[in-house]
Amino acid sequence: MLLHEKMEKHYALSDREFEKQFAQCDLDPSLFSHTAHLRLAWIHLKRYGPEQAEKNITDQLKRYVAFFGQKDKYNATLTIAAVKMVYHFMCKSTSKTFRDFILEFPKLKSDFKKRIARHYTMDIFNSEEAKRHYLEPDILPF
Repeated sequence: MLLHEKMEKHYALSDREFEKQFAQCDLDPSLFSHTAHLRLAWIHLKRYGPEQAEKNITDQLKRYVAFFGQKDKYNATLTIAAVKMVYHFMCKSTSKTFRDFILEFPKLKSDFKKRIARHYTMDIFNSEEAKRHYLEPDILPF
């Protein structure tokens, strides 16, 4: 196990168990890191395709943050943008597992904010409008 994976305890769960626990709001919020967000996108994209993955993740994430009393943490634009970004890299990937995928494209973890900034002139992380509604990129489409 790599050092960075020691902190990513969600890896102890199979993809199916991770997806199920998240959907049922049984996943411990301490396990839902940035990498776990990316993994959820990867799982849904692989199983359901881009359009359904966006819908599933949007619906489930809204329910999940509400369940834990953290509705203010939901960001519609960031959620959809992350799914679109993961899909973009999945189309280039030869990886069969999420662990291999994230090793193949480590900048999704380390430079995520910088990658988002390539698509938006505004700060979607702090925009109230971006939190409520998906905003299309105004610089570079996904």
